[in-house]
Amino acid sequence: MAFPTNGRRRAPAARPAVVLLGSALLGAAALAGCADPGASAAGNPSGGAQTTAARNGVVYNTSPDQQRVRAEKDPALAAKVPALISKDGKLTVATSAGSIPLSFHATDDKTPIGSELDIAQLVADKLGLELDVQVTSWENWPLKTQSGDFEAVFSNVGVNKDRVKLFDFASYRAAYMGFEAKKSASYDIKGADDISGLKISVGSGTNQEKILLAWNKELEAKGKAPATLQYYSSDADTILALSSGRTDLNIAPYPSTVYRENTRDDLKVVGKVNAGWPSETLVAATTLRGNGLAPVITDALNEVIKDGSYGKVLERWGLSEEALPESKTITDENYAATPATAAPSQAGKAS
Repeated sequence: MAFPTNGRRRAPAARPAVVLLGSALLGAAALAGCADPGASAAGNPSGGAQTTAARNGVVYNTSPDQQRVRAEKDPALAAKVPALISKDGKLTVATSAGSIPLSFHATDDKTPIGSELDIAQLVADKLGLELDVQVTSWENWPLKTQSGDFEAVFSNVGVNKDRVKLFDFASYRAAYMGFEAKKSASYDIKGADDISGLKISVGSGTNQEKILLAWNKELEAKGKAPATLQYYSSDADTILALSSGRTDLNIAPYPSTVYRENTRDDLKVVGKVNAGWPSETLVAATTLRGNGLAPVITDALNEVIKDGSYGKVLERWGLSEEALPESKTITDENYAATPATAAPSQAGKAS
């Protein structure tokens, strides 16, 4: 994700070919995450339905009653949780409830659900702690994690060189962005040349915005027309603009684009790029740097990878292809030497 130098959202004039649309645009702070700010379960064609049967064979449960996959407490791991965190018996986890099927609101419009929270539940179970989910705005999790309001963030946060200065990480999923378009479109998005002259909706301050801005620079250097970036304040507005033809493409977390491709009749995925382009990155649980929690979460994640419950969670949400063979603790000290790849694994399959 791009990090503004002054910690505030850049003025629209600083961006080439930018259009601000929808209701008031929410700025993204320097440390905001990877998904689209303001996204929600809107765009789910099932409306108030409790489940959505998708073409990929997944039946998505969007009700408040999640019947989550659970794990058994590991007393040895529980004993390793820093005392300041374990003393209240809770693991306080922040999420933005911003991107279906990763983290979003259930059909009651208030209960946060999704794969991110299912994985957080497994970790809390292993550590013998009650999961305490706190929904926060996208731009607030960094400061509130630094202040101690949140003990961990499970919200599709990607690891990068700027974040490791302030946070430690425990990786748990591959990180990709998807391009989606109307089903009738013929786009095949692989790089900068493929977006020349197109109108693309993107979340402000996100990894995907960083990619598009870099690709636009490439296009301008070649004398080609850059893409016009369009910013919407909600997922509903974004998808409406795409389906109505007001935008040509939307770039969003890959699992969200796959979800829409498989639950709607009018959209399809037309491209995929690593969220850390031109490098690679991983999605990880995010904790305050140096507080000792990240290594314990890593150990908990590796236990649930081995016992199969991690794989069941990813399969439940149609995310098996993003499974990792193991979790790793990533800090400022080892960031450069930590491979950010998702090796082929059977971890994503339920055992």
